[in-house]
Amino acid sequence: MSAAGPPQGANSIPLGNSEAAELANEAASLGGRHLAVEQPQGANSTSVGSNEAADLTDKSASSGRARPAVPRIIAIANQKGGVGKTTTAVNLAASLSAMKRRVLLIDLDPQGNATTGAGADKRSFTNTVYQVLLGEKKIADVRVVSPTGGFDLVPSNRELAGAEIELVDLPERETRLKDALAEALSQMRAAITEVAPDYDFILLDCPPSLSLLTLNGLCAADSVLIPMQCEYYALEGLSDLVQTIKKVRAHLNPTLEIEGLLRTMYDPRNTLAQNVAAELERHFGDKLYRTIVPRNVRLAEAPSHGIPALQLEPQSKGALAYLALAGEILRRMESAPAAEKAS
Repeated sequence: MSAAGPPQGANSIPLGNSEAAELANEAASLGGRHLAVEQPQGANSTSVGSNEAADLTDKSASSGRARPAVPRIIAIANQKGGVGKTTTAVNLAASLSAMKRRVLLIDLDPQGNATTGAGADKRSFTNTVYQVLLGEKKIADVRVVSPTGGFDLVPSNRELAGAEIELVDLPERETRLKDALAEALSQMRAAITEVAPDYDFILLDCPPSLSLLTLNGLCAADSVLIPMQCEYYALEGLSDLVQTIKKVRAHLNPTLEIEGLLRTMYDPRNTLAQNVAAELERHFGDKLYRTIVPRNVRLAEAPSHGIPALQLEPQSKGALAYLALAGEILRRMESAPAAEKAS
């Protein structure tokens, strides 16, 4: 069987222009912040070179940037599996931590992959996010330090799979994680006077479904970071997720916004991936991160060692990409107040 010829231009992408524009408008309505962020000039572009990315940690540590008054709570979500949610959660947490930001990673997936990827044995925990969701424990009681990532972790294991059944019978089940986060953060702030809160970022690794666990994450979050592959099914899933975010914002969490779309597992040799990436750039503007995470062996190997790629091979393309993403997120946060004043 002969291979099919490559698509001829952006119009060959399965997502039609009118559908893409509608989806982009929906995402823009959830954007909250409109930032002047430079966009790449093509799908093959990356946000920083290897040398610049390698220097990001030292530059960030020595820059003396003011920390946010409250932590930024970001849910990493996409109901499509295999798009790099957990890889993004663990490696972004490690990269932000390497940049001297204080990070808490909460594993909301019953598979517990973020827990093992952070170097913890999920089978050894008797208290996990499961007890937090049921109101039996506080986050301060269950958090541990990632032995390989340098950030704090609220672990998960297969016990969480039964949480949705139990949550159905609980009042205000959608907001239980939000309440637990608020209580934990108030305890931390009460213990610290005239200094920054205990965390600069709280990352929520959501399961690959639009489930009650994901809903808890969206209710607790300020924004949603959406990892996605440059392929047709990912675009279909994005439409469903945007609709869910709109409903959560309308009924449960009015401040929820889209933090950004992250292209993952990108292969520049794939013509369809190039075309989809270009279409996303054209329609989503500043909601699309400049950083592109490539397919990378070290990113795939790191979880088997229970270690972030940044610790396994700091100069690997995957590790450098997540360092670049962390730097881009920090720059966006710093430019937001200036953009708001200008508007």
